[in-house]
Amino acid sequence: MGFNPLFTILKDNKLTGPNYIEWKRNLDIVLTAEEFKFCTVEPKPDQPAADAPDEDKEYFKKWTKADEMSRCYILAAMSGVLQHQHQAMTTAADMLYNLKELFGDQNRAARKVAMKSLMNTQMAEKTPVRDHVLLMMSHINELEVLGADIDAETQVDIILMSLPKSFEPFCLNYNMNKKLYSLAELLTELQAAESLFQQHVQVNVAEKVSSSKPKGKKKKKVQTQKVVKPLGVQNSVKKPKGKCFKCKQSGHWKKDCPLSK
Repeated sequence: MGFNPLFTILKDNKLTGPNYIEWKRNLDIVLTAEEFKFCTVEPKPDQPAADAPDEDKEYFKKWTKADEMSRCYILAAMSGVLQHQHQAMTTAADMLYNLKELFGDQNRAARKVAMKSLMNTQMAEKTPVRDHVLLMMSHINELEVLGADIDAETQVDIILMSLPKSFEPFCLNYNMNKKLYSLAELLTELQAAESLFQQHVQVNVAEKVSSSKPKGKKKKKVQTQKVVKPLGVQNSVKKPKGKCFKCKQSGHWKKDCPLSK
């Protein structure tokens, strides 16, 4: 079996000591891609007897092959001095344990920084939930590379606690139904919930805009009052005539006096 093309990551960044954190991260990528990583966390199985079940024989063969390849990857990805120190070790797990003892102190400070970043990260409203969860997953992965052991349920709880108020119904449903999600499943469920929230908000906005539109007001008819014109005086009142200077009688003027005729 040839080396994985990803091995170039390790070849170009061989372990020297100070670069242990980055080197361990790259090694995990390669071993995971090759499906060899399980042999570094699961104990070495006993060699099965001749009459042992085929499953036990197959697992022993698989574990032995994975450990052999992992040891090759580790030795090929370190400096000559470190190769000399570790080539006699019989398992990849022993090599990684010894490397952690040598360079693990620098992990402690880095682990504190990574943990602080994880716990202080909060999702803001209207931020895509996918971007936020991927960021949280990167923080968790960094902590695991640095040696932190966070179980799957706690990882989910930490991410849920970092969500804004709009996801409270989702969190309540998760806790009440005691659901168990992997991080990938959690991301899928949160994206589905986000889509429902957005549709609900759009409907509410549309209803609000519709109800806020002013209804057409009926124009009030202005009643015009008829101007009542005052009736003119039909019979003008004749002014009484004065006293005649000729006959001294009232009721006519001098020009109309009978004595003048």
